[in-house]
Amino acid sequence: QVQLRESGGGSVQAGGSLRLSCEVSGYSYNKYCLGWFRQAPGKEREALANIYTSGGSTYYADSVRGRFTLSQDNAKNTLYLQMNSLKPEDTAMYYCGECYCSGGACGKDDFGYFGPGTQVTVLS
Repeated sequence: QVQLRESGGGSVQAGGSLRLSCEVSGYSYNKYCLGWFRQAPGKEREALANIYTSGGSTYYADSVRGRFTLSQDNAKNTLYLQMNSLKPEDTAMYYCGECYCSGGACGKDDFGYFGPGTQVTVLS
Protein backbone atom coordinates (compact mmCIF):
# COMPACT_ATOMS: atom_id res chain seq x y z
CA GLN A 1 0.00 0.00 0.00
CA VAL A 2 1.33 3.41 -0.92
CA GLN A 3 2.25 5.74 1.93
CA LEU A 4 2.86 9.46 1.60
CA ARG A 5 4.02 11.98 4.15
CA GLU A 6 4.16 15.71 3.65
CA SER A 7 6.42 18.15 5.44
CA GLY A 8 7.68 21.70 5.13
CA GLY A 9 4.58 23.69 5.93
CA GLY A 10 4.56 26.66 8.27
CA SER A 11 3.71 30.33 8.58
CA VAL A 12 5.18 32.87 6.21
CA GLN A 13 4.59 36.51 5.32
CA ALA A 14 2.84 37.33 2.07
CA GLY A 15 5.37 37.33 -0.73
CA GLY A 16 7.50 34.71 0.97
CA SER A 17 8.36 31.16 -0.03
CA LEU A 18 8.06 27.63 1.30
CA ARG A 19 9.16 24.28 -0.04
CA LEU A 20 6.96 21.30 0.71
CA SER A 21 8.26 17.75 0.57
CA CYS A 22 6.40 14.51 0.10
CA GLU A 23 8.11 11.22 0.90
CA VAL A 24 6.57 8.30 -0.93
CA SER A 25 6.87 4.63 -0.07
CA GLY A 26 5.09 1.39 -0.74
CA TYR A 27 5.24 1.20 -4.52
CA SER A 28 7.47 1.75 -7.47
CA TYR A 29 7.89 5.51 -7.54
CA ASN A 30 8.60 5.76 -11.24
CA LYS A 31 5.34 4.23 -12.41
CA TYR A 32 2.77 6.70 -11.19
CA CYS A 33 1.26 10.12 -11.21
CA LEU A 34 1.77 12.17 -8.07
CA GLY A 35 0.44 15.58 -7.23
CA TRP A 36 -0.53 18.18 -4.70
CA PHE A 37 -3.89 19.53 -3.69
CA ARG A 38 -5.02 21.82 -0.91
CA GLN A 39 -8.08 22.42 1.12
CA ALA A 40 -8.97 25.38 3.27
CA PRO A 41 -11.72 25.29 5.91
CA GLY A 42 -15.14 25.61 4.31
CA LYS A 43 -13.74 25.38 0.80
CA GLU A 44 -13.57 22.66 -1.80
CA ARG A 45 -10.44 20.68 -2.47
CA GLU A 46 -8.31 22.38 -5.11
CA ALA A 47 -5.89 20.44 -7.30
CA LEU A 48 -2.66 22.37 -7.67
CA ALA A 49 -0.14 20.42 -9.68
CA ASN A 50 0.78 16.93 -10.78
CA ILE A 51 3.71 15.12 -12.31
CA TYR A 52 4.02 11.88 -14.23
CA THR A 53 6.99 10.48 -12.39
CA SER A 54 8.41 8.32 -15.17
CA GLY A 55 8.61 11.09 -17.76
CA GLY A 56 8.65 14.13 -15.53
CA SER A 57 5.87 16.08 -17.28
CA THR A 58 4.30 18.61 -14.94
CA TYR A 59 0.96 20.39 -14.97
CA TYR A 60 -0.30 23.28 -12.89
CA ALA A 61 -3.59 24.91 -11.97
CA ASP A 62 -4.04 28.44 -13.21
CA SER A 63 -4.08 29.74 -9.64
CA VAL A 64 -0.48 28.64 -9.00
CA ARG A 65 1.16 28.51 -12.41
CA GLY A 66 4.23 30.69 -12.42
CA ARG A 67 4.46 30.73 -8.62
CA PHE A 68 4.64 27.03 -7.69
CA THR A 69 7.07 24.50 -9.13
CA LEU A 70 7.02 20.72 -8.87
CA SER A 71 10.20 18.72 -8.80
CA GLN A 72 11.23 15.25 -7.80
CA ASP A 73 14.18 13.31 -6.52
CA ASN A 74 13.70 9.80 -7.83
CA ALA A 75 16.58 8.44 -5.77
CA LYS A 76 14.86 9.61 -2.60
CA ASN A 77 11.30 8.84 -3.76
CA THR A 78 10.45 12.41 -2.84
CA LEU A 79 8.28 14.99 -4.49
CA TYR A 80 8.71 18.69 -3.85
CA LEU A 81 6.51 21.75 -4.25
CA GLN A 82 8.38 25.03 -4.29
CA MET A 83 5.97 27.83 -3.51
CA ASN A 84 6.98 31.41 -4.20
CA SER A 85 5.17 34.74 -4.03
CA LEU A 86 2.76 33.30 -1.51
CA LYS A 87 -0.55 35.06 -0.92
CA PRO A 88 -2.92 34.95 2.04
CA GLU A 89 -5.39 33.04 -0.15
CA ASP A 90 -2.82 30.23 -0.38
CA THR A 91 -3.49 29.45 3.28
CA ALA A 92 -4.72 25.85 3.50
CA MET A 93 -3.78 22.30 4.40
CA TYR A 94 -1.61 20.92 1.63
CA TYR A 95 -1.65 17.26 0.67
CA CYS A 96 0.32 15.14 -1.72
CA GLY A 97 -1.28 12.10 -3.24
CA GLU A 98 -1.22 9.59 -6.02
CA CYS A 99 -3.34 10.73 -8.91
CA TYR A 100 -5.39 8.95 -11.50
CA CYS A 101 -6.02 10.86 -14.65
CA SER A 102 -5.51 10.01 -18.28
CA GLY A 103 -2.95 12.71 -18.92
CA GLY A 104 -2.49 16.40 -18.50
CA ALA A 105 -3.66 18.25 -15.43
CA CYS A 106 -5.52 16.25 -12.80
CA GLY A 107 -8.67 17.53 -11.16
CA LYS A 108 -9.67 17.61 -7.53
CA ASP A 109 -11.39 14.23 -7.75
CA ASP A 110 -8.44 12.46 -9.40
CA PHE A 111 -6.52 11.64 -6.24
CA GLY A 112 -6.36 8.32 -4.41
CA TYR A 113 -4.16 7.75 -1.39
CA PHE A 114 -2.80 10.91 0.16
CA GLY A 115 -0.79 11.87 3.21
CA PRO A 116 -1.86 13.51 6.48
CA GLY A 117 -1.12 16.97 5.10
CA THR A 118 0.96 19.95 6.14
CA GLN A 119 -0.46 23.33 7.08
CA VAL A 120 0.55 26.45 5.18
CA THR A 121 -0.42 29.82 6.61
CA VAL A 122 0.35 33.02 4.74
CA LEU A 123 0.14 36.18 6.82
CA SER A 124 -0.93 39.48 5.29
